[in-house]
Amino acid sequence: MRPTKLEDIVGQQHLVGPGKIISRMVTAKMLSSMILYGPPGTGKTSIASAIAGSTKYAFRMLNAATDSKKDLQIVAEEAKMSGTVILLLDEIHRLDKTKQDFLLPHLESGRIVLIGATTENPYISINPAIRSRTQIFQVYPLTEAEMTAAVQRALKDSKNGLGKLDIDLKPEALLQLVRATNGDLRSALNGLELAAKSTPQNEAGQIVLTLPIIEESVQHKALSADKDGDAHYDVISAFQKSIRGSDVDAALHYLARLVEAGDLPIIARRLMVIAYEDIGLANMPAANRAVTAVMAAEKLGFPEARIPLADAVIELCLSPKSDSGISAVDAAIARIKKGNFGDVPAHLKDAHYKGAEKLGHGVDYQFPHNFENDWVQQQYLPDKIKHDQYYLPKTNGRFEAALANQYQQLLNAQGIKKKK
Repeated sequence: MRPTKLEDIVGQQHLVGPGKIISRMVTAKMLSSMILYGPPGTGKTSIASAIAGSTKYAFRMLNAATDSKKDLQIVAEEAKMSGTVILLLDEIHRLDKTKQDFLLPHLESGRIVLIGATTENPYISINPAIRSRTQIFQVYPLTEAEMTAAVQRALKDSKNGLGKLDIDLKPEALLQLVRATNGDLRSALNGLELAAKSTPQNEAGQIVLTLPIIEESVQHKALSADKDGDAHYDVISAFQKSIRGSDVDAALHYLARLVEAGDLPIIARRLMVIAYEDIGLANMPAANRAVTAVMAAEKLGFPEARIPLADAVIELCLSPKSDSGISAVDAAIARIKKGNFGDVPAHLKDAHYKGAEKLGHGVDYQFPHNFENDWVQQQYLPDKIKHDQYYLPKTNGRFEAALANQYQQLLNAQGIKKKK
């Protein structure tokens, strides 16, 4: 079912539709190397195949991780003989330096038109030398309508599809096939083929594909939280932002995707980050309970781990929020990076060794526990930054409101005006 011309491609019309960039490149016969970036089964190989078919150039497929430099040399020799070869290089983010150095001159000459395919963000994972010589195009999961059209085409196509078989794909089974594979057409077609070829014909010679049959055939769902894909990080990002935004249902949705991907370590780590970064001082008991929930989940393992994780997510979503802790420490770090912040005040320096007093270290230090309320006014910051304030308390929850009140009292006692 691999397309041989652009018109046959399902989806990605922002790239291959009439008047769009790849379509214009093919029409003008002005091909340039490109990187196609997106989830599995969304048409990256199909686009490369269709470009080759539309231009009549030789088309070769290699994998950056498993194929050798020698395989690249064979393609380069062919390019010398025929003029131009379109090379689809899958998993291009795994291209090592030796292969890259061999490939670059051939890209410069135009003999090899490289179409790199990757599920990982090329701006992060691909070497700048390759990236600067290519156009980067993003592809997206197919819509339900596009998936449905592709499946129906496969059922009718007697040459490359399943058209020679008399298949009755029930509407509810078609819907499950399209939805369960989550925009991954390859998974949908593989599931359809498995279902059709493993289901016996009825007395009328027909293969009837019902909902239970399709459910069995697509058990391995093409989750957007696939641990090996860049989309995984999008789900993690959406998970944190949903909790930060107090949207319980969205947070549970993204948690469910991560649970289905089976990635307990990343859920545990991210949940603890969220607890202290986004809820923090507004509700420290909730942050502590989130850590306890993570510990319980790690001991339980899946599937039971989902229970304490869900409880923690719901509480964090509905808790008051404060980022004053991370903001305070980042402000302090930013000040350190500027330099010229001065020396530790002499009365705070280590004075446990003989001769420290002669250096003035520890002299005049006042021990707070010797004073009423265990506090005495004295300078702690270096002279050059003695008026710095990094902590800007919020009052979104009772916990931090109490801290804010205490902080204000201490500032007042020192005659310091609170920073806005």
